[in-house]
Amino acid sequence: MATRTLRKLLWVFFLALLAMGAIACATKGPKVAMLKPGPMPEGATWRGVYYSQVYGNLHLIEEGDEIQGKWRTVAGDSWGELHGKADGNVLRYEWVEHRIGLVGPSSVRSGHGYFKYVVKATVDSPKEPDEIVGEWGLGADEAGNSWKAIKQVNMEPDPNSVMPDEVEARPGTSGGWDESPVKQESDEGSSSDSSGFGE
Repeated sequence: MATRTLRKLLWVFFLALLAMGAIACATKGPKVAMLKPGPMPEGATWRGVYYSQVYGNLHLIEEGDEIQGKWRTVAGDSWGELHGKADGNVLRYEWVEHRIGLVGPSSVRSGHGYFKYVVKATVDSPKEPDEIVGEWGLGADEAGNSWKAIKQVNMEPDPNSVMPDEVEARPGTSGGWDESPVKQESDEGSSSDSSGFGE
């Protein structure tokens, strides 16, 4: 009799643990970095180009506390854009990354992230460049994957420079995968085709 009661109590305890675990998983929110913003270092600005060995050059521009930027991975297979708001030396942002050459749902991913602006220069090494250190996450998460980049000296940001030619649509350029060749008009007004086709 005591064994049966003990078994019932163990089952109730086990089921209660399972229920608590399910509730804890269901109410789990996004991964958010617990970061307290500080003042932006004197003379520092978010505007600039930041290099990462994985994410390439991140071009950031700022207007007040609003920050926008674009990057292209070193591998050249993806480019992305971010926008967010700076609070002192912390930037929290939303991002979207586009995979070059892919179409459909897997060609785009998005999420959130943060950067902390860090001054590396010291009395002993006054020329050490500043850097941004942070993380990015998928969906509502803003953490989970590290992103560290070094600010490039004397390099002006040009966010559109990272976009692949089939997307950027610069006037007067050609060579994108979806552009048709331009036919030249001859003196007689007929199109010239040196390929040998259509003759």
